[in-house]
Amino acid sequence: MRSLNFSVALIGADGAGKTTVGLELERSGPIRIKYLYMGSNPEAASHSLPTTRLLRALQRRLGSDADRHGPPDPSRAKPRPKGALRRALASCKAGLGLCQRLSEEWYRQAVAASYRWRGFVVLYDRHFYSDYYAHDIAQSGALPLARRIHGWVLERLYPRPDLTILLDAPAAVLFARKGEGTLELLEQRRREYLELALRESPFAVVDASQPRAAVVEQVIEILREFQSQAGPLRRAHAG
Repeated sequence: MRSLNFSVALIGADGAGKTTVGLELERSGPIRIKYLYMGSNPEAASHSLPTTRLLRALQRRLGSDADRHGPPDPSRAKPRPKGALRRALASCKAGLGLCQRLSEEWYRQAVAASYRWRGFVVLYDRHFYSDYYAHDIAQSGALPLARRIHGWVLERLYPRPDLTILLDAPAAVLFARKGEGTLELLEQRRREYLELALRESPFAVVDASQPRAAVVEQVIEILREFQSQAGPLRRAHAG
């Protein structure tokens, strides 16, 4: 079996088992894989910019929490600041945050490219495009400028995975595993990913409520099938 250096994203709401499955595939899977976290939680990142680590250290020192769970929770949206000065300061903060976020996202993409250049299959734990699609790309309402720019970059410029696999399970199962967030937010995330499945291709859905060994085996079968087809498919597209 040839080792084609494609990329695959494991996505799903918190508690779906993305990290456990991804690390197990890297350690003992039948395919030469490099695991790479592609979410916004700085504590989980396997690679990050020095500026991101410095920012996180400052946030801990100041007692504030980082953006740890991807896209924003609508129920925790902050009201628009009152007064010209406060709005200007908020805009400046949003601009700096956008620069930091884009720099981090492109840095991890560069890391992924280096792995692929060395012949690895890159397995993403989450992916920025999938996490932010419903919030910064497909959002129908008016968005702040920083989020509109972020969504435009992810949709038009940022490389997407060659294959996306959704680890899906009912919100009650996800909540019982990690106890983070709320049932409503977990169900919302799940719906967002399932809607993305209707738009993206190739896309596979795996029942993450199964025993972990069964989930891993099913993901391996999907990877093997995709790997066997990747060469001919790419040559057809290139021609």
